[in-house]
Amino acid sequence: MKFVTAILRPHQLDDVREALSEAGVTGITVTEVKGFGRQKGHTELYRGAEYQIDFLPKIKLEVAITASKLDTVIDTISSVANSGKVGDGKIFVTNLEKVVRIRTGETDQDAL
Repeated sequence: MKFVTAILRPHQLDDVREALSEAGVTGITVTEVKGFGRQKGHTELYRGAEYQIDFLPKIKLEVAITASKLDTVIDTISSVANSGKVGDGKIFVTNLEKVVRIRTGETDQDAL
């Protein structure tokens, strides 16, 4: 089992969610986060004063999947979220030791 975490631009969420649903992913968790990478924020003008925005709004999308779906999920997120510009995001993959569905007590792949 794998745990995929993707950091995306906020406006990409709906397209990524729909594409993952079509790829057979049954559940995702989404969190609004702020951060920066190579993009390093940007400068804005407000009431004549210039100020630096260091942390940009992003979306953190998390999904637990079977190992057999990993390449499909990575390809789906990568293709839909890619605009070719700095700040498109990143995908992190970690191993999942154990999953338990609280309601039924099912474990591991049955719980996904």
